Amino acid sequence: MALRGLANRGGLAGRVVENVLAFNTATSRGVTTDLGSITSTFLNSGAQSSLRGCSAQCVRAFSSRAPIHTSLLSSRAQACVSPFPFALVDARSLTRSMDSLIPRIHTRGMAKNANSKQLEASGLKVWRPLTNGQRGRVTTRRDDLWGGKPHKALVMGKKRIGGRNNQGRTTVFWRGGGHKRLYRIIDFKRQLTGREGIVRRIEYDPNRSARIALIDYEGDVKATHYIIAPEGMKGGDPVTQGPDSPIKAGNALPLLNIPVGTVVHNVELLPGKGAQLSRSAGTSCTLVKKADDGYASIKLQSGEVRLVLSRCYATIGVVSNAQHANRKLGKAGASRHLGRRPHVRGVVMNPVDHPMGGGEGRTSGGRPSCTPWGVPCKGYRTRNNPRTDAFRISRRPPKPSRK
Repeated sequence: MALRGLANRGGLAGRVVENVLAFNTATSRGVTTDLGSITSTFLNSGAQSSLRGCSAQCVRAFSSRAPIHTSLLSSRAQACVSPFPFALVDARSLTRSMDSLIPRIHTRGMAKNANSKQLEASGLKVWRPLTNGQRGRVTTRRDDLWGGKPHKALVMGKKRIGGRNNQGRTTVFWRGGGHKRLYRIIDFKRQLTGREGIVRRIEYDPNRSARIALIDYEGDVKATHYIIAPEGMKGGDPVTQGPDSPIKAGNALPLLNIPVGTVVHNVELLPGKGAQLSRSAGTSCTLVKKADDGYASIKLQSGEVRLVLSRCYATIGVVSNAQHANRKLGKAGASRHLGRRPHVRGVVMNPVDHPMGGGEGRTSGGRPSCTPWGVPCKGYRTRNNPRTDAFRISRRPPKPSRK
């Protein structure tokens, strides 16, 4: 039973013991072998360097778990085991050369564990496959986030509209349901100029991909605000806003007072209106130029370069939770919890519902991919706003074509 338990562990030890159990014991009487002593002899001889694909750590782990006696082996098998114990993996092929008797190590499990540790070190949580829904599930870590309720004075109810407009017509498809949410009121304007605040805690916000920070402002009139938390911000850090603020992650300044080349987020498009650019997790802009005409050039993550008034405020740093793009939900129910309904392809609809619908049997649509209103998809540029074209210096580079 001990051998079978070790065989079920997998890896090198399991493979060796599994072959020992499968050995024909009918012709192997009167011989016993101590796998633990043989493996120790193998380690002390320094022969593990010749074992291809097997780490010394794996061999030592097998050595520490193998002070057991195997079943009866033949004298021929022991003669092969003495100089090289891992010939037990294929002990029935005694005519082969010693090099061919080296076992083939399956490293799939070990590579998965190493990959999991690497992902967890980067801010992701790899779920153990205890259920089918958790198999392959990867989410962002929330160990350092506040586990209680949000600040009550800064939340309000949020009504779910399910993709409908004020007339009740569906304007955004495949939305509906989802978990109930409270909207956190975020301070995108940062108008408390010259006042320093202290980060009380970092919180999770179900309404956005970035983390939010609760800031306590001291002074004559105390205030508490939520802001978008930049990367690296933690509880107890000071933050401030204004033209004289230091260049530090989380501080908000006008673009006129920010050095060229600085990475910023939460960029305003009109002074005093509040941040509109680079508010999602992991996003940022780069200040590339400041001109004398009152405009600054910023480069967006898409590659587009546009003009913004130098009086507009921006926050130093990169938005937090950059690993949000690398998560895997793992099951369909997790998508439903977010308020996303199943997406239906146009080729399976009726002709009245989609230009690519209809036809006898399975069809490819009969035309290039398009929207329900006939607008081409997959790379077709639909931007048409002459009012803002004057502020765009260069367009984003086109995406690579699909072959």
